[in-house]
Amino acid sequence: MTEIESGRREQVLESALVTFARFGFRKTSMEDVAQAANISRPGLYFLFSSKQSLFQAAVVHALDADVDAAERALADVRRPLRERLIEAFDLWTGRYLGPMVQEVAVLRETSPELLGPLVAGYPARFAAMVTEAIAAEVPPGLVEAVARTLISTSGGIKHEVSTREEFVERVTVAVDLLLRAGRAAG
Repeated sequence: MTEIESGRREQVLESALVTFARFGFRKTSMEDVAQAANISRPGLYFLFSSKQSLFQAAVVHALDADVDAAERALADVRRPLRERLIEAFDLWTGRYLGPMVQEVAVLRETSPELLGPLVAGYPARFAAMVTEAIAAEVPPGLVEAVARTLISTSGGIKHEVSTREEFVERVTVAVDLLLRAGRAAG
């Protein structure tokens, strides 16, 4: 695949994700995605054989980008752990507020084969990165509990807020409380 084809494919995947988020998987047509990506419908079918393969590729593309960005944020040890965690949770969870959260949840329940094993490893990878980052500053016996609690809390917050700013504000409180508790217990 040439660089131009790769860039075109990436643009289509970005457009597809936005379109699926706006209309939902079932109501989105290949024509909707083609229009959003400014590509012909036959051109879209040349890249993706079906709506399902397009959706799966768009989700994997987004998750790859998100987990990589979160990993870079957590790996920057020159910055305080608090800042790295807040940024990582915003990149991993905060970007998925609103209709896309509900759509993915419905798809997982009603059509598990649609996403299936494609996305199963991403949450575990993110959890491992958070656990590793926290291990540097939280007593060993509490590392996993603090990491799991932060991950669970961010998932709950995602369903309660309507803006990314509100998500970051609430995750900041959770990070502050859990890091403080973890350090105090050690």
